[in-house]
Amino acid sequence: MAPSQAAPEAAAAPVDPSLIERDKIPANVQTLSAGDFDHAKAPDLLDAISRGLPGVALENQTGNEFQRDLDYRGFTASPVIGTPQGLAVYQNGVRVNEVFGDIVNWDFIPETAISRMTLMPSNPVYGLNALGGALSIDMKNGFTYQGVETELRGGSFGRRSALIQQGGQVGNLAGYLIADAINDDGWRDYSPSRLRRIYGDLGARGDQAEFHVTFTGASNQFGAAAATPLELLNRNWASVYTVPQATQNQLAFLTASASWNPIETLSFQSNVYYRGFWQRHVDDNGTSAQNTSCPDPDFLCFPDLNGNVSNLTALNGLPVAATDLLANSVLGEIDRTSTAANSFGGSFQVATNAKIFDHDNRFVVGASSDNGHVQFNTTSELGTINADTWPFVQGVGVYINQPSGDVAPSELLAKTRYTGVYTTDTFDLTARLSMTFGGRYNVAQIGLRDTLGNNDGLNGDHSYSRFNPVIGATFKVTANVTAYAGYAEANRAPTPLELGCSDPLRPCLLDNALVGDPPLRQVVSHTYEAGLRGQHGASEKQGLFNWNLSAFYAENTDDIINVASPLPGHQYFQNAGNTLRQGMEAGATLKRDRWNVYANYTRVDATFQSVLILSSPNNPFADANGNIVVVPGAHIPAVPNYRFKAGAEAKVTDPWTVGADINAVGSQYLVGDQSNRNPTVPAYWFVNLHSSYRITKNIEVFGLVRNLFNRHYYTLGAFFQTSSFPYLNLTDPRTFVPAAPLTAYAGLRARW
Repeated sequence: MAPSQAAPEAAAAPVDPSLIERDKIPANVQTLSAGDFDHAKAPDLLDAISRGLPGVALENQTGNEFQRDLDYRGFTASPVIGTPQGLAVYQNGVRVNEVFGDIVNWDFIPETAISRMTLMPSNPVYGLNALGGALSIDMKNGFTYQGVETELRGGSFGRRSALIQQGGQVGNLAGYLIADAINDDGWRDYSPSRLRRIYGDLGARGDQAEFHVTFTGASNQFGAAAATPLELLNRNWASVYTVPQATQNQLAFLTASASWNPIETLSFQSNVYYRGFWQRHVDDNGTSAQNTSCPDPDFLCFPDLNGNVSNLTALNGLPVAATDLLANSVLGEIDRTSTAANSFGGSFQVATNAKIFDHDNRFVVGASSDNGHVQFNTTSELGTINADTWPFVQGVGVYINQPSGDVAPSELLAKTRYTGVYTTDTFDLTARLSMTFGGRYNVAQIGLRDTLGNNDGLNGDHSYSRFNPVIGATFKVTANVTAYAGYAEANRAPTPLELGCSDPLRPCLLDNALVGDPPLRQVVSHTYEAGLRGQHGASEKQGLFNWNLSAFYAENTDDIINVASPLPGHQYFQNAGNTLRQGMEAGATLKRDRWNVYANYTRVDATFQSVLILSSPNNPFADANGNIVVVPGAHIPAVPNYRFKAGAEAKVTDPWTVGADINAVGSQYLVGDQSNRNPTVPAYWFVNLHSSYRITKNIEVFGLVRNLFNRHYYTLGAFFQTSSFPYLNLTDPRTFVPAAPLTAYAGLRARW
């Protein structure tokens, strides 16, 4: 359960600003309401978060709009397995970072069902992975939402969607249900998406207690276009490098939560949950597989799944000689992974706001246990690709099992148990000065077993533990201005994936294979934050002005990074010494009568603090061994150095609203350029428009335009091996994820 300062509901958000005065939280906490996720303002969950939370930027490794990364202060919550994660995400008090790689599947969360979202900077009470902070999502229920709403949307590149939500209350019982369906052809070649989601809540409450059962289900499919070589993008902005690249995600997530308030100053909360997550992923790549000697040298032979050398002709049943097969083709491979993850657990906490010596005080103590069981399987099928079939890699029916183990099938069973005990207290020393202090003790136990029985190096049992403190203070400088400062520590244990792919001598085709588990050290963050915030005005009618200014300094020790291997497409994880993320945030909003105006700016300086020698074989500045040298002060790739957002919304008439937003994102270094010697991914900007018109009291139409000026820019850059497919005649090793061009969507909504 995500801990809270007080708990009158069964699934209260952590450090809930509605339960404790925001001015008594020693951090730049930010909150979004249900209205911020209105499809008339943003087309999906991540766009709504980016629009509403100043320090957030979106990145895109997959090339799919529904599977983007969320970056906050240089820390990431990503759906891409193998991405080091630095943010914890909770839904109704349950941590939803998936058990295998701590990834966050944003596609499982129907944004219309969100009641409130709270972003809390680094705070240890949120458990593992909250290095940069935590997002806590409270969903709607029948007590908070009544009525029926249907919505139809459509627009550019075959986007069409429909949803229905309904909530109601009868006496002490309430129910809520939402179902939505989205189909999108994708603006890039071969990148369709299909989402099917459902969320429901059944609740009951009395004078002192409340109980909820919730279920989230999803079955989603994505075509992932990923990065494309620069030379191909210059020919066609929508082009892809190779296909197939596809992901299928399925979810069954059941929770039960309860709260009890026996007296006004005391509350108890608990929850239990089961989460089933199933994923299948197909990805084509170049290959490092090598042909083995055949009885007949005119044919192509590779070991099969059992390690036996088999003639390609025999497997296909066709007399295809190696010389014919490769006459106009090069070898590639189709990598397939499957993940079956089952997790379950629960938590319990007690909260009180009883005064101490006539001083206001809010005290919470709690404990949680999360258990996971994951079966992860991979195979690699030999394929070919040539100028006639590009960009499709054609499978030939041979599954690769290299004697060296570089490319081989793998099956991993991972069992995890994460337990934690936490406490936090906010005490008012005076009417103007409040102190917050507390901490959490985490224990992570991870067991790995090779279920194929051919890789003893993969087997291992790992245990990590740590106590993380937090302390801070807020001070009312004036009635309208508050100063705050705080210090917090948090830790992240290596994930089963990282432990299973940490041997540089046997790297992995991420997210394709696991080969061995030399021990990794856990990551520990040390975060300092200080700032000012203020509020002026009594109401929106007269004008309500809010502003904030903060600075942060977050140092990670033993940070874990993803490193490229000399083997094409292979990677591994390693500890990278200390890293630093520091910067500032500034923002202001003005609401007055028919106007709503905002502007905010975030600066992030993310750097390595240790000398490192890293493998980056496709980097043009790598040495003869494919290595680069990283010196202290070098910038961490894929972290934009600034973000600026501004916008305005106005009611032209009572039924008609129009608005515009501008976003500017700074430059970032390419993934694999930790030495900072290549040109950066250029800074970019774009403008969005939105408008809605209420035809009647119950019927509304709306429209959105994204990237109004059709700007061409890149959201991420990396390197690739130019010789993988020689018939393309590529010479520039840079590869980029292009941003979506001008798109437009329209919708119709009815409420009753």
